[in-house]
Amino acid sequence: MKNLSILYRFTRSIQRNMLCSVPGVVHNTRHAFSTLREDPQLDEMMEFLESLKNFEKSGVPKGAGTDSEDGFDLGRMRRLMGLMGNPQSRFKSVHIAGTKGKGSTAAFLSSILRAEGYSVGCYTSPHIQTIRERITLGKSGEPVSAKALNHHFNTRREVIERAVKLENGCLSHFEVFTAIAFSLFAEENTEIAVVEAGLGGARDATNVISGPDLAISIITTVGEEHLDALGGSLESIAMAKSGIVKNGRPLVIGGPFIPSIECILRRKASSMSSPVVSASDPGNRSALRGFSEVSGIPHQLCDIVLQIEKDYDLFIELLGVKLCMLGAHQLQNAVTATCAALCLNKQGWSLSSGAIRTGLESAFLLGRTQILSSDEANLLGVSGATILLDGAHTKESARALANTLQMTFPKGKMVLVVAMANDKDHLGFARELISVGDLDAVFSTEVDIAGAKSRMASASLLKCAWVNASREMNMKVLDLKVAESEDQSLQAAGIVKSQSILLAEGSLLACVRAGVKILNERTGEQPGIIVVTGSLHIVSAVLRFLHS
Repeated sequence: MKNLSILYRFTRSIQRNMLCSVPGVVHNTRHAFSTLREDPQLDEMMEFLESLKNFEKSGVPKGAGTDSEDGFDLGRMRRLMGLMGNPQSRFKSVHIAGTKGKGSTAAFLSSILRAEGYSVGCYTSPHIQTIRERITLGKSGEPVSAKALNHHFNTRREVIERAVKLENGCLSHFEVFTAIAFSLFAEENTEIAVVEAGLGGARDATNVISGPDLAISIITTVGEEHLDALGGSLESIAMAKSGIVKNGRPLVIGGPFIPSIECILRRKASSMSSPVVSASDPGNRSALRGFSEVSGIPHQLCDIVLQIEKDYDLFIELLGVKLCMLGAHQLQNAVTATCAALCLNKQGWSLSSGAIRTGLESAFLLGRTQILSSDEANLLGVSGATILLDGAHTKESARALANTLQMTFPKGKMVLVVAMANDKDHLGFARELISVGDLDAVFSTEVDIAGAKSRMASASLLKCAWVNASREMNMKVLDLKVAESEDQSLQAAGIVKSQSILLAEGSLLACVRAGVKILNERTGEQPGIIVVTGSLHIVSAVLRFLHS
């Protein structure tokens, strides 16, 4: 593992050549991806929101999601909602918490409800390209329009400003935008809203939903993300997430969970007289059957067979479901959403098997195992390359991504381009992915988080994590000799077809293009796969470039 500095200089020379050859690309490698502005109609709202505390930008304080003096103040959120007329009580809600899978489960369930013809509100976070993505309305599933969001903010601004003043400026960006979302749902006569918790559950701003207004609660998974904010253990995280359970309302659990964690969730449900439906019930015989392409778009073929007898008697058999969200974890999320749909049926909502199938098959989320089209690859200057975007940022999601890559590209050579926040488990993430498939290179880079770099891990720090992971697994890092010329091919510089892994750092766009060059040198006409991952923010940066 020597000569990494020589390797770094060589790779940067490749990146400079590629970057300078692309018209319209900023040559300052730290800013190759420009920030996409929101619609000008939203300027006043965005300026107001940015004047508030934004924990996505600054990071979540220790103990924020726990029942402690340091925890988020749900009373503050209740007072805000009271001033706004408690709009969250004017529609039924499905409340979703969990470490991973919340957004995908929300997308599946919202799509099912829309397929049956319901007017659905969906509130999720974070967003990829525009804050409007966090709020979808009606039967189309499209993000709220800038015009509608701007008008709604302006009509509520006086009340919101009064609330901020009454709370001595302590209301946060997330709290205020959550209130705006609930208010929009009420104004648009939403029949049912699917609401994703931001952090934890018990203290999260979304937990102003009361028992009578809750249709069902869902807890997808329990993992170690945000340990400090949620009490420091898996058990404390499970307790925080179980705070969304309400008296007498059904709880759907995704999982699978380790026994001690499932026990915590079931014990909380029992204390609230809430029936429990498990997406990991032994009677569920769902399976991933294979992969296919429909109109050039990859799908996974799945059978979803559920037979649950405890608490609720539920059954459905859906064979040959074509999911465009890939991976065994997405099948599990689809099963969780299907369990939720069957629970809603028990409460009088009419959701047919046909609507469930249609909803599952039409659900899609940006940045979740998203494969760019050939036209999009061309815009990045990497014609013919396969580019996969995935916002994985925990070791659990990295493991899910690794499994998906091994299933979908079992023989593909790969390059990873990674950017991560500084509060994530970089080494654990690297351990899960470093041995996936036929990995040729890992590029570390940096992007903005919520418009700033304060929470972004440096590219050099990330590279060190991958170096350490490779050492632990006795994997070789490629040792390059000094390149005599920037035009020299990778092969001439000493790169050979071996199990050695190239580790380097640079700007995002340059890393993608250098990765394609490496794959072309090693695979000839088959360029392999570039996987861009580590954060939804790196996904956002790529998509911003495509749509700027």
